Amino acid sequence: MKIDDNFYMKLAIDEAWKYQLLTYPNPAVGCVIVKDGKLLAIEAHKEAGQAHSEVNALKEAFLKENPKSVLSTLKSSQEIHNFLIENHNSFFNDCEVFVTLEPCNHIGKTPSCANLLKILKPKRVIISVKDPNKIASGGIETLLNENIDVTLGVLENEGYNLLLPFMSWQNKTCIFFKMAQTLNGTIDGKISSNRALAYVHTLRDKIDLLAIGGNTVRIDKPKLDSRYIQGNNPDIFIYTKNKIFDKNIPLFNISNRKVIISDDLFKLLDYKFVMFEGTYTLLDKLKERIDFIILIISPKIRKGNNALNEIDMDFEVMHENFIGEDKIVFLKRR
Repeated sequence: MKIDDNFYMKLAIDEAWKYQLLTYPNPAVGCVIVKDGKLLAIEAHKEAGQAHSEVNALKEAFLKENPKSVLSTLKSSQEIHNFLIENHNSFFNDCEVFVTLEPCNHIGKTPSCANLLKILKPKRVIISVKDPNKIASGGIETLLNENIDVTLGVLENEGYNLLLPFMSWQNKTCIFFKMAQTLNGTIDGKISSNRALAYVHTLRDKIDLLAIGGNTVRIDKPKLDSRYIQGNNPDIFIYTKNKIFDKNIPLFNISNRKVIISDDLFKLLDYKFVMFEGTYTLLDKLKERIDFIILIISPKIRKGNNALNEIDMDFEVMHENFIGEDKIVFLKRR
């Protein structure tokens, strides 16, 4: 492993985290391409059904030195694949491809990335972690069979952290908790910026079920839709023992939505991808059931109530980045 491998893999991992959860049901994957020591592309898989990270990066790298190419007009993964296969002219032979996950070896909604790399024959492919999905795995063997140099295990721990949400929803219901607060822990009122709110609405567009506490519904009277991005509106689970609610609360008046009012958490298992929105009080009740936490911290100090503070939980920071002025931190329990 070369000394620069960690640096370039970190770039790929950071790029993938920008699209974490937004690629559901696919994993978040990042890719970086370097040619003769020159960084040509930093890309990621951005949405299920669209081009994978390797394809986006290969396209960007080719355009970096061929900016007038018709490739710039191609959008679908199949079109990009076909163009690169027919027009690469050995361009990638002296390239190193850094990818956070083993290139897929099967044909699904998009063609096989391993097969594309096999044809383009880069000098080296550097991978953080193997693909745990048996259907898609086998890309490393495909590359090795073509005598392409493969390095596996670069920033492996960070690669597995990136993969954790994907692993969570593979064979069971994935339940995660989203919470927003100020720097001093205040949770009252409007906290997040509009860009962070748009991010949350994008998450709502991807999930199957949005769960929330009954008291929050009664106090905030929310709509709980994805109007900021004009996306899909998930079903709602209101976690409460008191089943009586004012049906004029906006969330009850969204078309094509099922609203479940219950204190039976086993009902969550009827769904595949579940997000809880709440505060420390709800988190304390659910801490044994959630797979990971998204904490949105707004750079403000405000008067207001702090929720339950007696929780005893230790975390490892999986990743953190910024959306506008707001910081997003992914945590997992130690």
